Amino acid sequence: MTQQFRTKVYLAGPMTGLPHGNFPAFNAAAQNLRGKGYVVFNPAEVEDVMNKTYKECLKIDVDWIFEEAEAIAMLPGWETSNGARAEHALAVALKLKIMYLT
Repeated sequence: MTQQFRTKVYLAGPMTGLPHGNFPAFNAAAQNLRGKGYVVFNPAEVEDVMNKTYKECLKIDVDWIFEEAEAIAMLPGWETSNGARAEHALAVALKLKIMYLT
């Protein structure tokens, strides 16, 4: 198995204010990336995510990016999301590989 297929990827995109928190798009992208062999952190899969505050969610996400991620995958529309823009900025600062999903 090549290094690409063990790469840990954080999935980022818009959630707030979107129907069903945009979970269907997150879950489809996670399934696609996992099918290609990536290890994916999908914030839509965080335990009890619907009962956490925005700040709690962002801390979980940023901690994972900082501690684990080797790459970040940006869902369409990420540019409109404050959280996804922050996650993108962190990925840039950490020099992670950035994938722009379509």
